[in-house]
Amino acid sequence: MKSLTILITGATAGIGRHTALALARAGHRVFAAGRRENALESLEKEALTSGGAGHRLVGIVLDVTKAESIAAAKKRIDEETDGYGVDAVVNNAGYGMLGPLEVIDDAALRAQFDTNVFGLMAVTRAFIPQMRERGFGRVVNVSSLGGRITFPLMGAYNATKYAVESLSDALRNELHPFGIGVVLVEPGYIRTEFADVALKNINVPESSPFAPIVARADELLQLFERTGVGPEHIARAIRKGLESKRPSARYVAPWRTYFGLWFFRIMPTSWMDAILRVATGLTPKTLKALPKQVEAHA
Repeated sequence: MKSLTILITGATAGIGRHTALALARAGHRVFAAGRRENALESLEKEALTSGGAGHRLVGIVLDVTKAESIAAAKKRIDEETDGYGVDAVVNNAGYGMLGPLEVIDDAALRAQFDTNVFGLMAVTRAFIPQMRERGFGRVVNVSSLGGRITFPLMGAYNATKYAVESLSDALRNELHPFGIGVVLVEPGYIRTEFADVALKNINVPESSPFAPIVARADELLQLFERTGVGPEHIARAIRKGLESKRPSARYVAPWRTYFGLWFFRIMPTSWMDAILRVATGLTPKTLKALPKQVEAHA
């Protein structure tokens, strides 16, 4: 396939950073976008000394939740490409939030959707018109295993990924007549900064009946961390979605994630619910260790 001009959001760390470098090494022109200017400068320096990526990677400051930031990024990309724009958008920007839905307030829930859903759509809408004019383009949305399976304490994050799945399914058909392909990449658990960010976003008061299980969140995430794989697995899946003439609607990575999907599909819901409750500590035995102030008001 010919060299593509690609915008990838969330490129300052993890999946986005690895993917940006991998695409530049493969000969594509990459606009690597993110909020942290120092991290983008570091990425550009790494590209210059990394497997021939050279000057094919350019860092772009972009906050997907701000319309003016998206407009400024698009303006710069248009200037850098003489008005051509990009052949493909990789919507990777996003973060995870842990916690029981009862204690996640409206502001936190909106912030989760602003980045993972509304930001994704705002960036996509900004670049679709130029693709449509050329009759060719590709949109790759990075979703998650959590966009097909809901885990306790991750309801807010999972809800955003379910939304990404549905939006992508609709866009795939709506944009197909104009030569624009839409692809979903669904990672399993990947060893990135995800766990650290998710832990920072937990805000459960000690008086909450959920406090005992939230206290175990780090332990649970470390268990996932030991079974996770590196972000290079997802970078390969994203590259397939971009370079294939007839890409699949979905790429699940790593391959063993398919077994998890299969297991959830064949298990009765009540059995699966019971397994998840035990795994996350949502049991009477664990929850009875309530803080004293909660017991006093029981």
